[in-house]
Formats: sequence, C-alpha cells, structure tokens
Amino acid sequence: MGRVTERRRVIRIRDGAVSTRPDTLVAEEPLEIRLGGKPLAITMRTPGDDFALAAGFLVSEGVLASAGDLANIVYCAGATDEGGSNSYNVVDVRLAEGVPVPDITLERNVYTTSSCGLCGKASLDAVRTTTRWPLDTSPETPVRIEPATLSALPDRLRSAQRVFERTGGLHAAALFTTDGELLDIREDVGRHNAVDKIVGRALQQGQLPLSSCVLMVSGRASFELVQKAVMAGIPVLAAVSAPSSLAVDLAVETGLTLVGFLRGASMNVYAGEHRLALSAAASTD
Repeated sequence: MGRVTERRRVIRIRDGAVSTRPDTLVAEEPLEIRLGGKPLAITMRTPGDDFALAAGFLVSEGVLASAGDLANIVYCAGATDEGGSNSYNVVDVRLAEGVPVPDITLERNVYTTSSCGLCGKASLDAVRTTTRWPLDTSPETPVRIEPATLSALPDRLRSAQRVFERTGGLHAAALFTTDGELLDIREDVGRHNAVDKIVGRALQQGQLPLSSCVLMVSGRASFELVQKAVMAGIPVLAAVSAPSSLAVDLAVETGLTLVGFLRGASMNVYAGEHRLALSAAASTD
C-alpha cells in the first residue's frame, strides 16, 4: 500500500554552497473509485483513509446519506501492471440493497486532480436538487460561533498537521465544534480529498449531518469545498485564503456561513453572517 511520505534525493543550494541530501516528500498516487464494479472517478490523492475518501466523495455526489446506504468498500486485487501484488489504488463501493444510483453519477466518468476536484454547472445543479440536509437560513438558528473562536482555528489546524511538518506539501481539513474543540483532521495533497476523508469518516460513524460543526480548510475556499460542506450538512466553512465568486454565490444560495482570509483576529465573512456573534455596532459600509 502506498505510504504517506517518500524519500527522494535532492541537491540543496544555500548561499552558494551545494550539497546532496535526502528529502521527505508527500506521496501522491491515483485512486480509482468504482461504484458497483463500474469505473466512476479517478482522483490524485495521498494514500490513506481511502475508504473514507470514497465514501465522502459519494456523499458530495448525492449517492450516500448514511452508513446504512453503504454495503461495503473493498480494494480491488491485482491492480498492478504486472498483475501480481495489490496496488491498493482501486476501490469498489457497493451500495446497500435498494439504494438508487443516480444516472448522472454513472454518466460522468471523471478525472479529478489533487488541486481542484470537480466543479461546474452539473455539480451546482446537483447541490440544488439532491442535498438532503438544507441549511437553516433563519437568523434564529441555534448554530452560533464567536469570531474569537474562529480566530483560533488556523493555529489549531496547523499544530495538528503531523505530515505537513515533515513535508510542507499537504493541505488539511479539520472539523471543529462551535466551541473550537477539534473533532477530526485529515491531510492530503488535495483540499477536496481531505474534506472527503472528513465527511466519509463521519458517514461511516453515523454522524451525518454535521449540523453543529465548523469545517476549517487550509488554502482557498473553492466552489467544490462549499458544495461538499453543504452536502454534508455543515453550516460553517472557514478558510485561510480567498473564496471564489462561485463559492460565495453557492454559499449565499444555500445559507452556508462562509469565512475567508481567516488569519489571526482578521477575517472576511462572505455569507451567513447571522451565525456569527457579531457586535451590534459592526459597520455595514
């Protein structure tokens, strides 16, 4: 099975001095996801939590909603070119009896990179029509979070990233309570993969929807990540960098609280500000 990190020879140049040394790199390998034996998607990911990744991917695609929808997930044997040992880079998801397979899922055989994942009108339409847990858009919603609590999340995310400290090459997604308690964290070369691993583990443990949680991600907040949060019933998504325009549009439309540029005590709230305990004197300019 692929490892999370690998060692490679590197020539290091520092202030004109040249040396040779081994360097620790984050591993990146393809994972093919099959549904009922039929190829569905290939994603570039960091090996580990592959079953959770596949389950989370199918939550975001509207196929799975609970652990009871899932019969099992297995690695497909003999996947190497030589036909000998198992590469552990192909998984097959079997749905429970009676769980329907949407036609759109099988019609779209896709390749997702570690940098972007899936995006586009087809995904936007899927969120509008198949999300099982519409987010509460009422100002009286019980989910509330203090800005000071949000401010502490990036440091907590970074301190919990074990592999990043050795490689500097991984994104992360973490699940927190509204009081800032860390519930789970996953790392991957792709932000969307890290989120899928978080959501997939929650599904396997019977915890969906994650309606009282905050999702914190490294990097930017893309449409893809907003989609995954909405499909998992997560009401708050925070990122250390910028959101895209489509991500903001989807957050506004679905009632998601979207926070970007979360760095220290500074942050931008792009949507769903009713969940933040803001001062009544806050400027609306």
